[in-house]
Amino acid sequence: MNLRLRMRMLLLAVLGTTALMLITPAAPSAGPTADEWNGTVDKALAFLKKSQNPDGSWASGRFNRGVGGIVVTALLQTGKVTPDDEPAKKGLAFIESLINPQAKHIAGPEATVQLQNYVTSVNLMALATANRQDKYKTVITDAVGFLKQLQWDDSENKTEKDDYYGGAGYDSKSRPDLSNTQFFLDALHAAGLPKDDPAYKKALVFVSRCQNLKSEYNDQPWAGKINDGSFIYSAAAGGQTKTDDPKELAGYGSMTYAGIKSMVYCGISRDDPRYKAAFAWISKNYTVDANPGMPEGLEQRGLYYYYHTMAKSLAALGVDEIVDAKGVKHDWRAELTAALAKRQRPDGSWVNPTDRWLEGEPTLVTGYALMALSYCKPK
Repeated sequence: MNLRLRMRMLLLAVLGTTALMLITPAAPSAGPTADEWNGTVDKALAFLKKSQNPDGSWASGRFNRGVGGIVVTALLQTGKVTPDDEPAKKGLAFIESLINPQAKHIAGPEATVQLQNYVTSVNLMALATANRQDKYKTVITDAVGFLKQLQWDDSENKTEKDDYYGGAGYDSKSRPDLSNTQFFLDALHAAGLPKDDPAYKKALVFVSRCQNLKSEYNDQPWAGKINDGSFIYSAAAGGQTKTDDPKELAGYGSMTYAGIKSMVYCGISRDDPRYKAAFAWISKNYTVDANPGMPEGLEQRGLYYYYHTMAKSLAALGVDEIVDAKGVKHDWRAELTAALAKRQRPDGSWVNPTDRWLEGEPTLVTGYALMALSYCKPK
């Protein structure tokens, strides 16, 4: 082939590639637009800054000890607030005032026993998110040790045959449930607990038993009755759900997302039948308009807890797109941001009119919403 012909063919190839680039549309970017996300987040930040108490906490009464951990974590995760910015700085100082060097928890003096797991877990996450190892390393290490003592295991004379085994409750004496266990695992994960730590292996036993899936991992008598891969509130004491159905232990959205995320933290793979069944349920019941699985008339119950658990779970799973039961693809980050923007009140806050599980408290709910949005950042 002579030089002139070779040059001509090369020129045609370049022109063809250029033309193809011009007529091929660019792949849409995942997530909301920067304007949509920033507008919603900035309004929420303004509300939380305005509603902070003089002592650095949020909300009132005994619940301010835990709400502060949710809010500080949310503020920092957005990337718009640093630990040195006033609201986070004051919030962290309040959390520091809750450190109990004797008991090793972060729930304050004379802490309500029934809230020690939740409060220590969320406050540990806030300190871990601040990323100040030189200042908080010992506190975080102590808190991890405290939380691990709350887990039901052989130290409470429980073996793997017991339905309490591996779970965490409100305290070391309370019946374990998946919500408390989820926050327990979130805290251990945020603290950087090694993946081979026995606490994860024990937790996986309990979490697996909370799934509506008959398998070698769930030996409970009710496991195969629904058998749809969803998760219930607790496998302990015969099982419990929050759908108010006395006949069946039906699973629902917030607990199913909590379950699949917890299993991933505990080390299962995407090839695991538990993961596959849970993800199939999530895909089939995908929605940003309700807490799926809740009975008719109660679909909004726990909506914002559902939002933040959904967002954190899908981010942990590395999922950008969900395909629902009809084969429709959903950019969950964009859709969740839009759903939250639609529900945001003029002052930048959110509140759930159903007021169940403390979702009538605007600072808590706004913390949940902002946490969810932190996983929806435009790419």
